[in-house]
Amino acid sequence: MELGVLTVPFGNQSREETFEYLAEIGVDCVELGVGGYPGDDHVDRTATLDNAEAQAELLDLLDEHDLSISALATHNNPLHPDEERAAEADTELREAIELAAQLDVNTVTCFSGLPAGGPNDEVPNWVTAPWPVEHADAHDYQWTVAENYWTELAEFADEQGVDIAIEMHPNMLVYEPHGMLKLRELTNGRIGANFDPSHLYWQGISVTDAIRLLGDEDAIHHFHAKDTKIYEPQAREKGVLDTTDYTDEANRSWLFRSIGYGHGEGHWKDVVSTLRMVGYEGALSIEHEDSLTTSKEGLEKAVDVLSRAMFETTPGDAYWAE
Repeated sequence: MELGVLTVPFGNQSREETFEYLAEIGVDCVELGVGGYPGDDHVDRTATLDNAEAQAELLDLLDEHDLSISALATHNNPLHPDEERAAEADTELREAIELAAQLDVNTVTCFSGLPAGGPNDEVPNWVTAPWPVEHADAHDYQWTVAENYWTELAEFADEQGVDIAIEMHPNMLVYEPHGMLKLRELTNGRIGANFDPSHLYWQGISVTDAIRLLGDEDAIHHFHAKDTKIYEPQAREKGVLDTTDYTDEANRSWLFRSIGYGHGEGHWKDVVSTLRMVGYEGALSIEHEDSLTTSKEGLEKAVDVLSRAMFETTPGDAYWAE
């Protein structure tokens, strides 16, 4: 396994400064934003696509700091009912796939997107219950939209030799493991998970069970190392479907936390071990979104915990079983 970082929190620094710092603290690889919500502070997608000189400059800088790219990231909504917004997200995603292929990067991370609840609606609609029945009908419509889009996009990714790693995220159509497997079944094996446990914790999903479920189908293409803490007094009063502003930390029922501040080191050792059990040996890409600390402090604490949890070698022979 490799220790990685999604570099978005360092968008105010040059990529030279960012790569140098990450290498100094023991990071092996980077996940680079190329559009959508992650932005493109460290890689200008349009300027780098089909540009051998720009690509060589990026790869040389990575080599200089002994880093590699785990994935390119462009999180947006290609299923948006606003055709212009959907087209923009689709272009970002397709160009990210093409750029990944040109850089010999095998993964692009993204969202599934979320359609409207019907063909005449104007805003995306996250359906979380099958009743009243118009919500079940809306959900069926959304899956039809998703199947039509992702079937073609998965074929495009396969032609480019690039995996699509979808983050299971609330307010997107795919937000939990069964939805992830459904989309994969409707498309092809290029569609899999960017497994981010932070969104699963507050939904009450067992992260290690979810890893086993998706891992048994070889459906984990990338992994985000990100923690969440549930604050029980608030959760007991209002549950976990919490619309309180993320910066009103004291009144939220859950918060994204740095690794180790939501779940202890023992849990993260279980996560790493379960990933190995299902055959995942890729990056653990730290995504820092802890509002109780700075990006650097949160990242360095995450590196500290994960460096003890991760395995640096491949499994040896089980001589005691012979």
